[in-house]
Amino acid sequence: MADIKDAIGGFIMYRAVIHRLEPNRTLYLAVRDSVFTALFEEPIGTLLIETENLNLVVFNPETERIIQWIP
Repeated sequence: MADIKDAIGGFIMYRAVIHRLEPNRTLYLAVRDSVFTALFEEPIGTLLIETENLNLVVFNPETERIIQWIP
């Protein structure tokens, strides 16, 4: 849980900086498919996506493929 907290905090910080420097650019947080299933498909994850306006890229590290884009 600490890793995801750090990742979301970093995402919010970088998004603020990018918005100031390049307002037309969209930042995405890349998460493993296992993390997405364990956290973001649960109520707390849905809450985070909605309240923090998270853009996600869900990927499978073994196949090195993007599974889902969530703008």
